[in-house]
Amino acid sequence: MAQTMTYSVGSGSQNVSGNFTIPANNSQNGPVDEFSPLVKFYLHYAGYHGYISVFVCLFGIISNFANIVVLTRKNMITSVNIILTWLAVADTLKMLDYLPFVTKFYILKDPNLEYFQTRSYSAMVFLLFHASFSIVCHTIAVWLTIALAIFRFLFIWFPTHGNDWCSPFRAKCVIFCVYISIIILTIPNYAINSYHHETHNGTDLYKSAKSESLKDTWFDDANQYIHSILFKLVPCFMLTILTLLLIYAMHRAYKRRQQLKSVGRKEDADRHHEHNRTTGMLLAVVVMFLITELPQGILTLIVISEPEWELKVYNKLGDVLDIVALCNNAVNFVLYCSMSKQFRDTFVRIFCQCCPQDGVGFLKVKLNSTSNGNKNYLATLNNGHRTDANNTATFV
Repeated sequence: MAQTMTYSVGSGSQNVSGNFTIPANNSQNGPVDEFSPLVKFYLHYAGYHGYISVFVCLFGIISNFANIVVLTRKNMITSVNIILTWLAVADTLKMLDYLPFVTKFYILKDPNLEYFQTRSYSAMVFLLFHASFSIVCHTIAVWLTIALAIFRFLFIWFPTHGNDWCSPFRAKCVIFCVYISIIILTIPNYAINSYHHETHNGTDLYKSAKSESLKDTWFDDANQYIHSILFKLVPCFMLTILTLLLIYAMHRAYKRRQQLKSVGRKEDADRHHEHNRTTGMLLAVVVMFLITELPQGILTLIVISEPEWELKVYNKLGDVLDIVALCNNAVNFVLYCSMSKQFRDTFVRIFCQCCPQDGVGFLKVKLNSTSNGNKNYLATLNNGHRTDANNTATFV
């Protein structure tokens, strides 16, 4: 029988996105013949999941460390960047936890044991810790993304009051509330996770299981409802609504920019364009989380009405949901670099000091138009020397 280790509406595959199950003999849970292709895929992919996850985690840990360093520079401090910083912290903690988990229970798995079974008591203790800690980190990241979308929407929809409503101090208050509330709401999950100890031929064998004293009680039911509603369905609904609102706000801001350009207010139009680029970057972050969470939200709704789907479908997709969530945790650095010039410049200044952009001999060229209609290139070396020529620039 599949032993459950988390909230999931029953059992579920351990994934950073929320569920935890122990793949075991399914014969006691009814036939799964109609889903046999899914079972075959699950068993086949499990052999590769560990190695893929290690690569994604290593890249994600390094890239999120870079995010934290860049976003905490003095010139980068804004309410949105404060939220992004703590989002990167949650993602880093999640991957630091997932890396030893996937190494122990996938790559170094004992071929004579089922997944998530172990002969080591310390490994079982870590598994119990991972079952709750991964949920805490993932859920914090989801709700910080929701806060990020709300802050950005208020800023662009109410430009007069946005800066006051979305101040850095309020961003820190929101972050604190998210971290503390998620930790508290996950307390039932900490309590209900336990393990079962057996001895076979003098060898210890540990399996995860629900606490016998709390299983099938109101406490267990409350744990399931907290996770399915507050950690899955509500975030999916809010991310969907906020995505649509941000798209509409960006469209309205674009029309506003076009109006400013038509009346010759180019500086204001350029400023609106920069705001729109920032909103586009944050929208990409929100959409990535929506892509990660929406399939789980849909499956959660199906499982509520059709509980047998949890064993037959949801559990078998656990590893796939894991790798999608891990990729989402690791991709933010790429989004920031590709969509934010300020982030790129700050990153280069911190991590690429060997680059010659501030060294002697670096040349800046600016195209100037003269009163007679000719165009001159003004080339400036950062050692102070200039060269001015008609349609030419002398490189020293």
